[in-house]
Amino acid sequence: MAWFRRREPQVPAWQLKEKREEEMAVYMDVRTAQAEWERARRFFDEAVGEEQIDYAIYMLEAAELKYQMQLRAAKRIGLNRAQMILNQRAEA
Repeated sequence: MAWFRRREPQVPAWQLKEKREEEMAVYMDVRTAQAEWERARRFFDEAVGEEQIDYAIYMLEAAELKYQMQLRAAKRIGLNRAQMILNQRAEA
């Protein structure tokens, strides 16, 4: 009864490639935003003086917002970190 099974629609290769590229771009944006947030946090920990502390707070808040924004973008496209790691290993 193989003829009875529902066939899944074939997705063109170019669409799969575009989706992977978009996922990789969003993943890299998330990783960059995370690194910026960590850098801002370290700068805040090492800040001395009122002006440096104020600037560090500003940088930290901006980095947190950017990181949250990138995480929302990843969630919106259904990006899963485990899948991205597997895809990177498969392509290598």
